[in-house]
Amino acid sequence: MDFDGAELGGAPSGTYGIRVRLDPAEHDPRSGTASLCTAGPVVPVLLPGGVSAWLVTHHQAGRAVLADSRFVKDIGAWRAWRSGEVPRSWPLAPLLTVANMTTATAGDHTRLRAPLARAFTARRVEQLRPRVEELTGELLDGLAAGPPGEPVELRARYAHPLPIRVICELFGVPDSRRDRLRSLCGALFGAPSDASEALATHRELRAALAGLLGEKRDRPGDDLTSALVAPGTHTLSEAELVDTLLLMIVAGHETTVNLLVNAVYALLTHPGQLALARGGQVPWSAVVEEVLRWDPPVAHFPFRYALCDVDVAGRTIRAGDPVMLSYTAFGRDPRQHGPEAGRFDISRTPTRHLTFGHGIHHCLGAPLARLEAAVALPALFARFPGLALHDPERPPARRPSVVFNGLRELPVLLTPEGARTRPPRPPQPRDGA
Repeated sequence: MDFDGAELGGAPSGTYGIRVRLDPAEHDPRSGTASLCTAGPVVPVLLPGGVSAWLVTHHQAGRAVLADSRFVKDIGAWRAWRSGEVPRSWPLAPLLTVANMTTATAGDHTRLRAPLARAFTARRVEQLRPRVEELTGELLDGLAAGPPGEPVELRARYAHPLPIRVICELFGVPDSRRDRLRSLCGALFGAPSDASEALATHRELRAALAGLLGEKRDRPGDDLTSALVAPGTHTLSEAELVDTLLLMIVAGHETTVNLLVNAVYALLTHPGQLALARGGQVPWSAVVEEVLRWDPPVAHFPFRYALCDVDVAGRTIRAGDPVMLSYTAFGRDPRQHGPEAGRFDISRTPTRHLTFGHGIHHCLGAPLARLEAAVALPALFARFPGLALHDPERPPARRPSVVFNGLRELPVLLTPEGARTRPPRPPQPRDGA
């Protein structure tokens, strides 16, 4: 744990006291999970830019916050934002100031969520399975056509293109816009060199999505964007329409990319678990749920704001304070998942995780993410049964982010069965991992 040195031996800062520094450049955002949990169910943290917040680390405390109407998503409730203490150029501000269902409360949330809710039911999403399988097959054919023996960067060649193609087809994004959209997504969720770069990327993304809305008004098709802009079908403003697309197309696909990459890496570094899945002893759906628990695609998600003083697990959160939820910590919480919560085990008796949220903000795209992973993972290992890490001795670099939890790249060898000369060595355990 990295404590804010300015607080050591000095007076507490506001209501927070000694804070734990969350560093987006940390090699692995899971590495401090056990220490954070030991520090308590609610931990004061210092974010990049000197922004103070509370981080909830225990499953039950997190579930309570997610269901508590005294915590809202309206940034106007954040005391430090209202006072100007947090600048509008803060790099995480674009995540908090959009006008979509992730930042709305009560009636506004229902209004913003309703136009899309019917399209993402488990039954409707299941109807997409044949198309997801077709796209998966096309990507696997592309991988197989590459030079034999050459390493393949699986994130860029498989995990990233599948969800972006699925979501672009759902929302009717034309081929001419997809490459630039992919590039902007990567820039938005990477580590910007400065705040101005992050804001410029966000502005360009919004402009691109506004252009898509205009195209669909002029030439509607059989897609969700056309349905959103159809006359008389909703009460969303233009800004809310843009931000809804930003959420569904941009943020929605990024988390699925992380889910796929994290799953492949977990299986390749736990060959016994992979054998259980490939042998049919454990269903692939259980693999997906275990990865969602053990190595979730989101690390720490901002923010909810206290409308009044609220006691959470013995800690008083003052009115106007921001609260983050640590999904990496929730998934490793032994109070919820047992004494071996830090072990990757696809055969464990399932326990409820919070990776897709809880309550009214439960992730709308959860059925689609589960479907894509349940199709893409078994198809990959069936097509390339000797799939192996390119360099088993060197863990791949992780993407520097406070919010997202994923690998920057995943170089692999598409090795035929039996051709591997040495098994991959699992990484050294860190905090029970």
